[in-house]
Amino acid sequence: MTGKQSGIGTAADKANQIWADLAPIVGFVLVYNGLRIADLQSPFLGSETALYWATGVLIAATFWTVSNYLRQGRPAPLFLVFTATIVGGFGLLGIFLQDKQFLLIKPTIQNGFLATMIFGSLAIKQNIWKVMFQSVFELPDFAWRTLAIRWGCFFIMMALWNEFLWRNYSEDVWANWKLGNMAITFVFGAINVPYMLKNLADEDRPDTDTPSA
Repeated sequence: MTGKQSGIGTAADKANQIWADLAPIVGFVLVYNGLRIADLQSPFLGSETALYWATGVLIAATFWTVSNYLRQGRPAPLFLVFTATIVGGFGLLGIFLQDKQFLLIKPTIQNGFLATMIFGSLAIKQNIWKVMFQSVFELPDFAWRTLAIRWGCFFIMMALWNEFLWRNYSEDVWANWKLGNMAITFVFGAINVPYMLKNLADEDRPDTDTPSA
């Protein structure tokens, strides 16, 4: 098997794992809509508390995903650990304080934090994106830098999008659009796949800072 074929196979395996990692988002949307539709008229389990319960499911499912890596004897991806920390921190604050504001701004903080980490690391001649994903793909440094810049800009746009969404639309629209955000992320990731596959073929050659033509 050639290096490129091996890389493509690894990419496919990791893509399947990513689908599994998205279970928390699906759980959030299902629980939220289930409680809104049921409308049990309960002060603890009704449409008004649906966002808190859905967030609780999101937190539990996210940490279950992290623990699943540990149970298999594998280190959890740093990206997932960062996400779990922010989801858990702001989610628990929102639930305990019964303040939906913390839940609404969580995606803004999460995406803003990731963008800051990426561009901050590049500013000091490091690349946190490479650190987080070099166990998945072997790419030359120029490719990692390009991907880091692309994803950093993407996270900034998603942070701005979340601010626009929760400030201008209802809670229902904001909550259900998490599936839309998931789709946008997958589309953006798919757009970058050809670039990664192109540079997977270069993994065995001496690394340079100049991309191939």
